[in-house]
Amino acid sequence: MKNLPASAPDNTAWLSAPSPALQARDNRCIALNAAARVLFPALRAGDLLLPAVPGWLAGPSEPAAGGRIGDRWFASHRVDQLDGSVLWWLSEVTDSDRARQELLAERDHTALLARLSAELSSADELRCQRITAELAGTHLADVALVVAPGELPGEHDVTRSIRGQRARARSLPIDPETMPGLAEALTGFPPIPSAWIDPALVPPWLAAPGLGPVASVAVTSLPGHGTPVGALVLLRGTARPAFSEDDERFVRSFAARAGLAISTARLVARETAAAATLARQLRPPRVGRINEVDFAGRYQAATDPDRVGGGFYDVYPRSGTTAEPVAVLGDVCGKGLEAAVLSGKVRTALHALLRLVSDHHQILNLLNDVLRHDGDARYVTLALASVSRHGASARVRVTAAGQLPPLVVRVDGRVEPVATSGTLLGVLPAVEATTAEVLLAPGETCLLYSSGITEARGGPFGDAMFGGERLAEALGACAGMPAEAAAEHIHMLASEWARSGRHDDLAVLAITAPQVRRPITG
Repeated sequence: MKNLPASAPDNTAWLSAPSPALQARDNRCIALNAAARVLFPALRAGDLLLPAVPGWLAGPSEPAAGGRIGDRWFASHRVDQLDGSVLWWLSEVTDSDRARQELLAERDHTALLARLSAELSSADELRCQRITAELAGTHLADVALVVAPGELPGEHDVTRSIRGQRARARSLPIDPETMPGLAEALTGFPPIPSAWIDPALVPPWLAAPGLGPVASVAVTSLPGHGTPVGALVLLRGTARPAFSEDDERFVRSFAARAGLAISTARLVARETAAAATLARQLRPPRVGRINEVDFAGRYQAATDPDRVGGGFYDVYPRSGTTAEPVAVLGDVCGKGLEAAVLSGKVRTALHALLRLVSDHHQILNLLNDVLRHDGDARYVTLALASVSRHGASARVRVTAAGQLPPLVVRVDGRVEPVATSGTLLGVLPAVEATTAEVLLAPGETCLLYSSGITEARGGPFGDAMFGGERLAEALGACAGMPAEAAAEHIHMLASEWARSGRHDDLAVLAITAPQVRRPITG
């Protein structure tokens, strides 16, 4: 602010002004009005300005200044006098300065909450705890700790950040009752006001090296979805002001946002783990040689190569040396996890039925009854193949119910469809189906496959179906291959074909009579 015009030294009207004013020369008070005497009760005419007035006002040359006097804020305005003295006018700006400070604080708080939300949006639970401690330790306190229940009884996971440094986490056998307000915060009770917490009661496991005496403590819950996920403990040393009511309100807002993010990360992790466990249970199994016949399968869900869907295959070994293992390939109407759950029910039902019944038509009709009486069931397509060994060959009895007829590749590369067909399961009161029998010579394969293979859309132009002819050609190239190689070849070609297009669940199951290994002579 520029100096105001100089005034005549005999102008004494300011002495009766309602605003505080004082006249000084060479840092010594010449005169002061009544309002200034109220503001500076220890100052008299002739006294040095210091220490009766603050240093910001006693400066020799500043045209304007401002600062705190007691618990109030003032701005000063300098008027140079013709006799070389200075007349200082003081105007109170406490309310406007408070509003400005509150506005700046609100801006900083909004920015901090926005940063917190952004950094926690895609973090896992441990990273959420670390980010919460680091941001709180940088902006809210000298030391910030996130305390959460540990995996073992009596232990708690403590993530600590000192003055915003990288947080460190460790598991500690602590008693929350040793820290006032912590046990309540961990159970979700409203926080104890900071003014009620004696800093001298802070236990050693909470203190930080180099902080010095703890001057102020704030403890608040980290609320989650229904239950708290932990507590936030903030410590301030003597160099920072104690927590005010405004500070505590913002700490609660900060903790609420952090707690929801930690809770969300925990829920996502648990749901992901549950989904992975469910997927492992529902995903078709790896199969191999049973009763001297080779089985191999491949599966790819429609929605994601790593997830599950309505397509399935399985091989059920049956007890007894003469019992025929039964290979199954099927598909449930729909995609994704819901269809996979129903396919799991079908596989479980088949596992139970095959222990009691060997006739394909009886199995299909019993399963049809189960599906029709299940209120959530959809239609299902299914192919059953009972396999037995006959010398070096394998006899396969196949029944298709709504499923595409299996294909057989002979040792000379010829591909033949198996003459079986039937109606869907879960729709009509009874299943109508025909059973066919094929004999596989060594090196020959019977392929069960889902409609997703032939209906996969892709290719050079992105919208052509893989089709039955292309499947037969690909299978013909598998003559003499082991079951694993044949299943991998067919799946790879169909998957590559549909790479840029659409496809339903891709499922193949190869049944191969192994090649006869001849002993080496000579």
